[in-house]
Amino acid sequence: MNNIQFADRICAAIKQKKSHAVVGLDPVITRIPTIILDEAEEKYGKNENGAAYALLEFNKLIVDAISEDVAIVKPQLAYYEEYGAPGIDAFWRTVEYCQQKGLIVIADAKRGDIDTTATAYATSFFGNLKNEWKTPKKVDSLTINPYLGSDSLEPFVQQAIEKHTGLFILVKTSNPSSGELQELLTENGTIAENVATLVQKYGQRDIGTYGYSSVGAVVGATYPEAQAIYRKKMPQSLFLVPGYGTQGGKGKDITNAFNADGFGALISASRSIIFAYEKANAQSKQAIQETTRIAIQEMNMDINTALKNVGKLNW
Repeated sequence: MNNIQFADRICAAIKQKKSHAVVGLDPVITRIPTIILDEAEEKYGKNENGAAYALLEFNKLIVDAISEDVAIVKPQLAYYEEYGAPGIDAFWRTVEYCQQKGLIVIADAKRGDIDTTATAYATSFFGNLKNEWKTPKKVDSLTINPYLGSDSLEPFVQQAIEKHTGLFILVKTSNPSSGELQELLTENGTIAENVATLVQKYGQRDIGTYGYSSVGAVVGATYPEAQAIYRKKMPQSLFLVPGYGTQGGKGKDITNAFNADGFGALISASRSIIFAYEKANAQSKQAIQETTRIAIQEMNMDINTALKNVGKLNW
């Protein structure tokens, strides 16, 4: 069990790798390279077991390519849950493989419920050493949905602090229709601004030596102006910033998510990295890894250049 505060681990890892990038491990079976799909079909056939094998082998290929250039990965649960129990097993084996490589794992699950159900969700991802019926494996962080209120958030926050893991609470997401609910006005500002107030409140319970909390926020890259608003409202929160790459976000669009110290934001990209091999028409595993490595290095350069231009690069 890692006893270092989550945000401190994040900041130290970012500084070591000189990368604010997060790679989303979101494998779509129809986009996995043929060389891996053929292996899966030969070993297991076209079924859930074969799919799970393909997901895991593809993830390993990607992780081996990026592990020297990034500190953080973010597998999205939906792509694994689609294949039942074998898919869930592939998820956890992916988590273990990434952690063995020294990477920090954010489970993108967007869980949200209340009372004992929320507690069960939290322990399912953060582990429970007191439960002899459950293995102690855990992720490093989890995305959660705040729209059931503080009854939902409290069990997650409590366990994250106790177990030195992290949370990213949805505040302002990157999808085009996010404003339908998140931008609705109340007497205390928009709904998203009210959620930000909750994040700031919970975040004060666990501040690390770098000055950041283990309770973070999801704030999309596709709304640069909003990033500045939420950065002021949550100055000590790490931002998980989706929307870079395929959704249109660029390095210049994410600078407002950072604090002046050059920390505070984790920039997430999935399809533009893990499927980069498609544009290059790479066929061999070696060629696939090389195109993936180039893609993540270009992303790092884009982000670091943008931060340097506004005086927020800290290395």
